[in-house]
Amino acid sequence: MRNVHEIPDEYAWMLEGSCRGADTRAFFPGNGLGVEAAQRICRGCPVQNECLEYALQHRIEQGVWGGASERERRRILRQRRRAGTVPS
Repeated sequence: MRNVHEIPDEYAWMLEGSCRGADTRAFFPGNGLGVEAAQRICRGCPVQNECLEYALQHRIEQGVWGGASERERRRILRQRRRAGTVPS
């Protein structure tokens, strides 16, 4: 296990998340049920944007990241592709 002080700067934002210490199962609800509970935790999170961008950049397909469900992230990526702001 790595020491918190050894986390690369590019991931330091993760230490500030409202979800830190929360039950991770809340962010990976089965069959899309329970997304709202995770989104409530994300609402007002100081690093919500960083979290969402991380999930989009790394094409994370499962769970709620940055307050966005799997379906919402796919929609965002489609919109960005159409706008030419991300590669296909």
